[in-house]
Formats: sequence, C-alpha cells, structure tokens
Amino acid sequence: MSDELKWEAVTKRDAASDGKFLYGVITSGVYCRPSCPSRLPLRKNVRFYDDATSAERDGLRACRRCRPLDATMKDRLIERIRTVCRYIDDHAGERLTLASLSRRAHLSAFHFQRTFKDVVGITPKQYVEAARMRTLKSKLREGQSATDAGYDAGFGSGSRVYERVDTRLGMTPKQYREGGKGVAISYAVSETPLGVMMIGATDRGLCFLQFDTARDKLLERLKLEYPQAQIAQMANHRDVQFQAWMKALAEYLDGSRQQLDLPLDVRGTAFQMKVWNYLQRIPYGHVQSYAEVARGIGAPKAVRAVASACASNHVALVIPCHRVIRGDGTLGGYRWGLDRKRTLIDTERRGAGEERH
Repeated sequence: MSDELKWEAVTKRDAASDGKFLYGVITSGVYCRPSCPSRLPLRKNVRFYDDATSAERDGLRACRRCRPLDATMKDRLIERIRTVCRYIDDHAGERLTLASLSRRAHLSAFHFQRTFKDVVGITPKQYVEAARMRTLKSKLREGQSATDAGYDAGFGSGSRVYERVDTRLGMTPKQYREGGKGVAISYAVSETPLGVMMIGATDRGLCFLQFDTARDKLLERLKLEYPQAQIAQMANHRDVQFQAWMKALAEYLDGSRQQLDLPLDVRGTAFQMKVWNYLQRIPYGHVQSYAEVARGIGAPKAVRAVASACASNHVALVIPCHRVIRGDGTLGGYRWGLDRKRTLIDTERRGAGEERH
C-alpha cells in the first residue's frame, strides 16, 4: 500500500487494514492500528510502519486505546468472516444480502465488505454465487431438473441458471447432470514454432489450447480433461470459424498479430475466473508479477492462489498466463515449459517495440 492509501485507511478507521500496517503520531509518541478510535492526528505528524518493532525503534509506544500489540483483535475478525462463510455455505439457497451478512458479522456493511475480501480473496457476492453454483452442481448430479435445482440453489429463475452456467459449467445444466454426455468438442492440430498445438472447441468457443511435442499426447490430455464429451477431429474441409481461429493464432505466434479476441468456453471457480479475466487485460508485450496480479484483483495476500489459477489454465495464449512472472524477474512456472514462456514473452516484446516505432 502507498502512504496515500494508508492515510486514507486511517481517516476511515478501516478495520480491514488492521494487521497490514501501523501508524505513529510523533507529537503524542504513540503508534496505533488504522482503526484506532482516537482523535485523528494531522497528516504531517504521522509516520507509517510495517510492524511494532519499527515503530518502537523510533521511540514510540503502543496506544492504550486500540492496543496494536493485541493480535487477538485481528484473529477475532478473521473468525467472524469464517463463521459467515460457513453460514453462506449452509444457506446458499436463501436470500442473502450484504446488509444481513454484515449484521451477522457485527460489522458495518463497508467494513464487512473490505474485511471479507481481505480474508477470503473475493467479495461476499462472489462467494455467495460460488456457493450457489456448488449447490446447483450437487442437485444436478442428484438428478434434479435444471429448474428445480436452480430454485433450490437460490438462483430464483431458470433463466438466471442458464446465465450463470455458460461460464462456470462450460455446458448446459442437463449436460452437466449427465457428466458431460452429449457435449461435442471438435479439435484441430497445427505445427507451430512452439511445437505441436491443439485447439478444442464447443459450440460456445475454445475450451482447450495447449502445446506438446506430439499430437497423441495432446489428444490424450484433451480426453482426460473432458472424459464424457464427444471428441472428434475437425473434418478435412475445415470449418470456416476454425480456420479463422487457427489463422489468428498463427499470426500471433509469428508476431504479426497482437490481439486474440477469441470466444472462450472455460470452467473455473469464481477466483480462477477473476484471475483469468484479469490476465486478458495485461497489455501485449508487458509482464506482471504474481503479487501484482493479486493486488490487481483486489486480493494482495492471494499470491499462491494466483499462481495456482495460472497453472490451472487450459487455454494458452488467449488466457495469457505467460505474462505473469516472479517478483524477482525470473520466469517462474509455465505448464507448457519455460522455453515456450520465454519465446512468447520475447515475441511480444519485439512486436510491441516495432509497433511503438
């Protein structure tokens, strides 16, 4: 956090910032939590510290009102949020509002929203929707109709069920209930500078784009990820849409195209979808660290979860997880090999440089 954001948190007495930093008041000689109820000091008299040791090294003592050394306050907040999460899991089918959930946590709506996102990594609304999706999947597996399962999960109407499943299930409720039976995936294979590339797509968009050294390995991986789907190679005459996609990907790989605005049909948790959507907004030719991505999605402590979401990506290039590296500048991991990651980053940088000139 910048000093400006820290000062903003102090002026708002933001409890969600407790544990992230401390502030000291040089005129009174004390250091406090951001949520301290004491009279607001003048900005020019305030210093920020990462921990109590740093503050005490400057000759400051702990505030007796907010007791910054009392770690139990932060622990109590975390436990309140966990209790609310358990309540949402058990009552996903009911009407759950921000106001009702914040009352259950004994926090104002503003502080509840901030604290929940800080602890869990996503907003209360996103958590509620994820819980409802879990309930929906469970009901569908039990054999309920899409309408009944949707109402039991709390979606309220059949149309809302279909709005949600398009990006979360990757198939209709009926198809999911039958384990993917009836989902048709067509695939095509191409030789590229990065090795053999295979794309797979449903009638909604790309669900698979991966690299390997051999076609058989890729086909085996596609079948493993979609075991109940009807998988078939694109016919020899090639679908016009497939041809357009393959042409766009070939142009991207040779550096002559910078945008890959291709339709996707991917499945993921609420957090994974949030990471993948963010990755698509990282500009061509740029890279960010896992920590920067975590901050970008509003979950600064979820660095490992961001790395896991990148590793779970089934659609290379279009969801550009290759643009995420470690904070020390090294490449980090890449499920299709570090040599491919390095080549992609170098190709983009060259392309971006030529565009600027």
